[in-house]
Amino acid sequence: MDTGLDARIVGRGKEFFKSISGEAPSIFNKGWWTGKVMDWAMQNESFKVQLFRFVDVFPYLNTSESLSRHIREYFSGEDNDVPAVLKWGAGKADGLLGKLTSGIMEKTIRTNIEAMGRQFIVGQETKEAVKGLAKLRKDGFAFTVDLLGEATVSEEEADAYRDGYLEVLDAIEREHDKWKALPGKGGDSSLDWGFTPKVNVSIKPSALFSQAKSVDVDGSVKGIMSRLVPIYRKVMAMGGFLCIDMESLKYREMTLELYRRLRTDPEFRHYPHLSIVLQAYLRCTDHDLADLIKWARTERLPIAIRLVKGAYWDMETVVAKQNGWDVPVWTHKPESDIAFERQARVILENHDICYFACASHNIRSISSVMETAHELNVPDTRYEFQVLYGMAEPVRKGLLNVAGRVRLYCPYGDLIPGMAYLVRRLLENTANESFLRQSFADGTEMERLLENPQKTLERELAAKPAPKPDGFHEGVEGIPLFVNDAMIDFTVPEARAAFPSAIADIRSRMGGKIPLYIDGKDVFTEDVIPTTNPANYSEKLADICQAGVAEVDAALNAAERAFYIWRDVSPEDRANYLFKSAEVARRKAYELSAWQILEVGKQWDQAFHDVGEGIDFLEYYAREMLRLGRPRRMGRAPGEHNQLFYQPKGIAAVISPWNFPFAISIGMAAAAIVTGNPVVFKPSSISARVGYNLTEVFREAGLPAGVFNFCPGRSSVMGDYLIEHPKVSMICFTGSMEVGLRIQNKASVVQPGQMQCKRVIAEMGGKNAIIIDDDADLDEAVLHVLYSAFGFQGQKCSACSRVIVVEPIYERFVSRLIKAAGDIKIGPSENPANYMGPVADVTLQKNVNEYIKVAEQEGTILLKRTDIPAEGAYVPLTIVGDIQPDHRIAQEEIFGPVLAVLKAKTFDHALEIANGTRFALTGGVFSRSPEHLEKARREFRVGNLYLNRNNTGALVERQPFGGFKMSGVGSKTGGPDYLLQFMDPRCVTENTMRRGFAPIEEDDDWIA
Repeated sequence: MDTGLDARIVGRGKEFFKSISGEAPSIFNKGWWTGKVMDWAMQNESFKVQLFRFVDVFPYLNTSESLSRHIREYFSGEDNDVPAVLKWGAGKADGLLGKLTSGIMEKTIRTNIEAMGRQFIVGQETKEAVKGLAKLRKDGFAFTVDLLGEATVSEEEADAYRDGYLEVLDAIEREHDKWKALPGKGGDSSLDWGFTPKVNVSIKPSALFSQAKSVDVDGSVKGIMSRLVPIYRKVMAMGGFLCIDMESLKYREMTLELYRRLRTDPEFRHYPHLSIVLQAYLRCTDHDLADLIKWARTERLPIAIRLVKGAYWDMETVVAKQNGWDVPVWTHKPESDIAFERQARVILENHDICYFACASHNIRSISSVMETAHELNVPDTRYEFQVLYGMAEPVRKGLLNVAGRVRLYCPYGDLIPGMAYLVRRLLENTANESFLRQSFADGTEMERLLENPQKTLERELAAKPAPKPDGFHEGVEGIPLFVNDAMIDFTVPEARAAFPSAIADIRSRMGGKIPLYIDGKDVFTEDVIPTTNPANYSEKLADICQAGVAEVDAALNAAERAFYIWRDVSPEDRANYLFKSAEVARRKAYELSAWQILEVGKQWDQAFHDVGEGIDFLEYYAREMLRLGRPRRMGRAPGEHNQLFYQPKGIAAVISPWNFPFAISIGMAAAAIVTGNPVVFKPSSISARVGYNLTEVFREAGLPAGVFNFCPGRSSVMGDYLIEHPKVSMICFTGSMEVGLRIQNKASVVQPGQMQCKRVIAEMGGKNAIIIDDDADLDEAVLHVLYSAFGFQGQKCSACSRVIVVEPIYERFVSRLIKAAGDIKIGPSENPANYMGPVADVTLQKNVNEYIKVAEQEGTILLKRTDIPAEGAYVPLTIVGDIQPDHRIAQEEIFGPVLAVLKAKTFDHALEIANGTRFALTGGVFSRSPEHLEKARREFRVGNLYLNRNNTGALVERQPFGGFKMSGVGSKTGGPDYLLQFMDPRCVTENTMRRGFAPIEEDDDWIA
């Protein structure tokens, strides 16, 4: 930056600070309850976390009992007392505190938190909001009004969001002619400051279409437009201004496209008062800004941009790290400040076509905009300043005195969505990097606050400790660090484009015969079973050759020959084959996904994540074998050496399911192979073409002949023969309980020539429940239950098939769930707009339809989606209520999109119902009660329990997967114990004494 300009910025900033000396925002004013509580939160991180979580749940605490319980759970420490600062915002209040009744304390806390929420909201009702806006204008401030409640889960709620805007606009329309225009240097006395409309509205586009998703940009934009256009027409008829807010990153691309379409629409093209928000903390904003300005000049259309730092930094960072994506935001606060100044300059340089709204509380950023505008001779009529209502009052006051063009961003609406907004504001302003906190609470020196952010960044980077060496487990030398394969990121256009391309490529070469693969060679048979697209029976993907007894014998003989060589291959070399296989699968990920989309009807993300899980199994089990493959010294007694090590068991029969046709199949096969056991692999006939993908991957990775043998076949012909064969040492199975129990029974019988007890590793499904507590966040709970129950048509062993709702919240939850489920799109899974597709084949379709009949007999059908395609293996999405815990619908695994709703009197009752089946695979709880969450940890007895998230999608290593009771036998897949099941431990003891002399070893510490 020009040093002269920087000096002027600092000078202006000092004048700004001087003009507001001695003032503080109300949020930091210790004379008020909010200021004292915020001060305590900034001193005590654990209190801050609990406070913000309590504020979040507070609107749901409608009874004295629930409020007092949550106060105790969130704030009672070792002294079993609520912090005095929360009760009074003052000291310990000495003896008076002990005299207060709990009712008075609860009333005090309720009153203060409601007041805190209202401080940031211009009104809860339309009349109150309009009155508040009028008052702001009398004080000299313009406004932009924003309706809270952007979390819409159904189209009815999206309609209500649209209608809420129309309602407030009607109310403003009745009053705005009475408002005097704010004075300014523009030429039109009827407009604020002489150049901009008095009415200004901000809107979050995702709330206008409940089905908006990044994988379907075009469909999302069309859905949003259908509700946004009536609002824009109303705004335009009033001569107003509309701003389209930018939300989280997943909505960025559709928001930009929405703005372009609305701005160029023939009906609105002539109207210039439409703006869009850009977020300086996003790394991509420089590119987006350049594209917008170029587009505006090409279209010869004036545009308007509100530039903000961004409000979702923590969320974007956490989500990216969880999913293995590049972090999309600047990771150092000064980088966002640098970007803001850089982008503000670009906008000001293009002021002839771009109107600028500078939205910041940072006096350095504001001063930079002022001085840059002055340097570039930007007219006052081409830019304004914006701050948030209820915050930074001294900043807005100083701005009004200096610039005269200040607009307040004014949320209005109900307290429940208002609390979510409040928590975001509190997090921003109590963060260590917050400019307001540093300025008005921490007392940071003015020179540091006004410092060029580039210098601040350089100082921070210089002080940052050197990073630790990456790529290795701490304490496990030489074993590379395991990192889950990245999830699909549909905000990347190339990722979206890859799926249609891969599907088209598959279609161009599908058909023909798929052979068996035995002893490293393709083997064709006359007996074949066709595999087809469940969304279109006429589309045949391939004819799958079927193994008979002769082929099974050939595969077992090949595996036996391979075993005597493969078992002695070093663990490192066996692991390397898995690493190579992972690379092959990673390179072919879209192709492997496309096969699942067409053969079993998986959605794009579901298919890609299945492949990613398979890659994770390969990578993780290879590393685990490196760990377990090292012989381990046992005991420390002198004069002897004890060594424990593992050897493979023998030939593994791998019998895989169709619902995770790549991940589970290659996971079981990889575990056997890397531990030294050759595999005979029988895939499900429903997904046999995907099963052949394993052959393609292992062959390309160079796996020796006989180590992996692909033997699809009819269960009636070769199933029992394979399980009972004396050469088979273990059976790895995933499927139904009935088949799993049958396998265990068959395997328990010793056959002639059998040399060892067969090991059975079986995952056999579940009847999984999610509990909805009376304080659950329904915005989250509804969408997560929807995904858990109906993602991939409910065909996951982990899927939610029972939702147990605590009575006080039952009606609200069920109503929102039904409406949300009623609006999702159903159709072929290759179309990303469709949330749900067909079940995997006609047999499954028949079974699910039979269970729907049972549901109709046992309970009350709350929703049955009969608007499904006539052709294909589609079944109605069904939600059934009035179900009792002992009903078949509540006890039997269905494996389809049928959800039973059960009502519980209390949380304890809900736990009792949840545990009341013979399965114990997965479960979930949505609650904001610390005590209830802790109780669920102890008493919700399932293999994988998920708190406040969906109960599907376990990740290798992070969530080792598997259950107990009738849900399975064996250790968890993707966990540290899984490979032990495929090996036998051996221990060798050597007496190291010779003539009374024993060598001293490195770890001998018994000598004094």
